[in-house]
Amino acid sequence: MEAIGREARALYNLGQAEGLTIWSPNVNIFRDPRWGRGQETPGEDPAVASKYGVAFVRGIQGSTPAGAPAPLQASACCKHATAYDLEDWNGVARYDFDARVTLQDLADTFNPPFQSCVVDGKASCVMCAYTGINGVPACASSDLLTKTFRGAWGLDGYVSSDCDAVAIMHDAQRYVPTPEDTVAVALKAGLDLNCGTYTQEHGMAAIQQGKMTEKDVDKALTNLFAVRMRLGHFDGDPRGNALYGRLGAADVCTADHKNLALEAAQDGIVLLKNDAGILPFDRSALGCLRLRRDGPGGRARELVGVCVPVYGAQPGSGEGRAGQDEPAAPGKAAEPHHRRRQRGQAPGDPCDAHGRPRGHLTFAQSNPKIGAILWAGYPGQAGGLAIARVLFGDHNPSGRLPVTWYPEEFTKVPMRDMRMRADPATGYPGRSYRFYRGNTIYKFGYGLSYSKFSHQLVTVGKNQLAPSTSLLAGLSATTKDATSYYHVDDIGADGCEQLKFPAEVEVQNHGPMDGKHSVLMFLRWPNETDGRPVSQLIGFRSQHIKAGEKANVRFDVSPCEHFSRAREDGKKVIDRGSHFLMVGKEELQISFEA
Repeated sequence: MEAIGREARALYNLGQAEGLTIWSPNVNIFRDPRWGRGQETPGEDPAVASKYGVAFVRGIQGSTPAGAPAPLQASACCKHATAYDLEDWNGVARYDFDARVTLQDLADTFNPPFQSCVVDGKASCVMCAYTGINGVPACASSDLLTKTFRGAWGLDGYVSSDCDAVAIMHDAQRYVPTPEDTVAVALKAGLDLNCGTYTQEHGMAAIQQGKMTEKDVDKALTNLFAVRMRLGHFDGDPRGNALYGRLGAADVCTADHKNLALEAAQDGIVLLKNDAGILPFDRSALGCLRLRRDGPGGRARELVGVCVPVYGAQPGSGEGRAGQDEPAAPGKAAEPHHRRRQRGQAPGDPCDAHGRPRGHLTFAQSNPKIGAILWAGYPGQAGGLAIARVLFGDHNPSGRLPVTWYPEEFTKVPMRDMRMRADPATGYPGRSYRFYRGNTIYKFGYGLSYSKFSHQLVTVGKNQLAPSTSLLAGLSATTKDATSYYHVDDIGADGCEQLKFPAEVEVQNHGPMDGKHSVLMFLRWPNETDGRPVSQLIGFRSQHIKAGEKANVRFDVSPCEHFSRAREDGKKVIDRGSHFLMVGKEELQISFEA
């Protein structure tokens, strides 16, 4: 991510960019595969989205010496807070949708990426979403903008609305009677910047009518200008900036940045199917259909060949209007090719899918005529080369799916139902690998390789959780419904630090190719009652291992973060008793006792 921030600053110094505020990253949870903008996000897991958001923000804003306020290379903005993931579905539009979200789901699914952006990434901006949250528009919620962003998380920066979100509060949501009321309620709630003209058009009248004061405006301006000062907007020629003024043309599209783009694209490609090892292709055995005529008796000559259909989405195709229930690309676009395969043409063809994972791929997963499937996500500027390198074995795929691929019947689930947890009494299946109870096409974290890898949990911190014995003995456990647990707030920051322990996984590459391997560690509870997840990602590591060799991969486990769960009131607790670390098919029991 650092490359993006450096190039942004370099272009600004060269006078080719108008500003240094970058309204990214999008860290919304990819809750439903029908969401048209889900491909902008890092996926459905809040831990992945949190780590991605922190890395993105730090890369954009730059590494600066300790101290506050720190100078900014550029300003990142984490969006769209919060529980925003619906564009247009069955007449329900993002402009007037009121997301009904439980405190439990807010605490352990929708809010963590934004909290990490602010607390760990030190983001200088958070954008509030169009949608309402439990009856209150996000950009009018003082609980969200002031109490949470600034109070609980310590935001040092500004809060922006999504574009025209303030106008929509009045025009579409009818939250307050007049435009002046709308501007007043937004600024008083903690909004600093309106993307649009609504505050400009109605702000003065709101002051004149006594609905807000100049102090409300001054508060917003202070937050905005503080960020501009950290960007150096008032320090003269940007090339004179002590930290970032040296960045220029030589820092744009460098060889290192191009290699980074290729590496990111390659590492993100997921091999979903590879029957009979059809991939990687052997260059020496491939050719094409070629006609050659040598006089009247000439004949056609056919060389060995394959067909690689590529399906994807056009830029911007998901925003504002995506949310259809029928299967989309690659599923629908693939039907003609699918019919040709059924007639027996080109057996063993691979299929490559780009963009959002909405497509109904059951036909390709189960069709013996389609030998391999790759998913490339949004691979960026080096996507074509990255796909070719994987197809021909120059890169051993190691990517894992950041989302669950549901079967087609999942479209029967109302998109507006925001509940993450399953409800067996009504048949509601839940959402994401953490709570979904149903069949899948591909599971979260799924991904094949050209090599065979094995895992073994070899060490867990000395005496496992020995430090907890003395620490937890001084705490009072709460017992409810025969379950005892500790409140994370009672353990405190120092206590949580003491509870941390390392866990190592031995990974062996059985060949035949060298390559990276992605190791995912999960936590499992003894049961799934009281809204406990089915499993929860602890962390992920990528390790390059030569064929025939082994390597140890270390995970730093924090019980306060990784073993905790959210109660119905949103409070984080750690259950007493057994927890299970999982890597692949390996499982290790950990006891959390006083």
